[in-house]
Amino acid sequence: MKTAIIGTGGVGGYFGGKIANAGFDVTFLARGEHLKAIQSNGLKVKSISGDFSVYPARATDKVEEIGFADLIILGVKAWQVRPIAKELKAIVKKNTMVLPLQNGVLAADEVEEALGRDHVIGGLCRILSKVEAPGVIHHSGVDPMIVFGELNNQKTDRVAEIKNLFDRSGIHSKIADDIQSEIWRKFITICVSGLLAVTRSTYGVVRELKETRGMIRDLLSEIHFISQKAGIHLELNIVNQTMSDIDTYPYDSTASLTRDVWDGKPSEIEYQNGTVVRLAEKYGVDVPVNRFIYHCILPMELKARNRSDEFSMPFVSAPRISR
Repeated sequence: MKTAIIGTGGVGGYFGGKIANAGFDVTFLARGEHLKAIQSNGLKVKSISGDFSVYPARATDKVEEIGFADLIILGVKAWQVRPIAKELKAIVKKNTMVLPLQNGVLAADEVEEALGRDHVIGGLCRILSKVEAPGVIHHSGVDPMIVFGELNNQKTDRVAEIKNLFDRSGIHSKIADDIQSEIWRKFITICVSGLLAVTRSTYGVVRELKETRGMIRDLLSEIHFISQKAGIHLELNIVNQTMSDIDTYPYDSTASLTRDVWDGKPSEIEYQNGTVVRLAEKYGVDVPVNRFIYHCILPMELKARNRSDEFSMPFVSAPRISR
């Protein structure tokens, strides 16, 4: 199976690196100094589960140079999915599968808009990782895992084929019984990233301080209520489960959105707390904590995007919530 990794950041670099390290045909899409380092020195992964390197590593900054792929894993930021999905037409053949692993609940819809539903596999991942230096990925927390499945939740031969690839690559993965619920289960968790950004604090700090721990719980409860309105099937105790998960994160760890906001870069705020706000408007409910976080970050987001020549402010609508 020929795999294309679109976006060689903390997610694409780690999981794509695992597949390549297992001897499979992998091409990485990267840019700038990161690309040059991968082409010259290979891809290096520093991981709490064990370091490894891929050398030589096939990498390019042009989608069309990848050639037709059997599996395309999207590791770009959520706001980059819509523009990059249009470029993927150059490497998509009849049976190509596209697996988006973005934060939020919109990625599958946006890939479907560009390439058609038949090419899309729903997915998400769990990992704390980032680009530490050009050509170097650092996995610092959480047991890496990919959860994926057909958007209609059928157990097909092609999802079994992906599962076999992940198993042989040493990637912990699961075929979801209900991929929409799994995506929302992660969505609830990652929206805490905005609170870290606003408070300029790590997971350890915000979960230990009584006041901000209460904000975490309220934030999660708001999203859980919206999920019920949207017909998403989540456990009734999902808020307590998520709080328990957050309590296991390394004390000094942060999320990619958090770091992007701190660094003055464009972030995924529209695909996280911003999506919560739009869904709240759609269903006529109030989400004061998520709305506060979104409105606090929005001025910084607009400033960051005015400095960014690569992408403009994404057009983001409420997800379709379809089966």
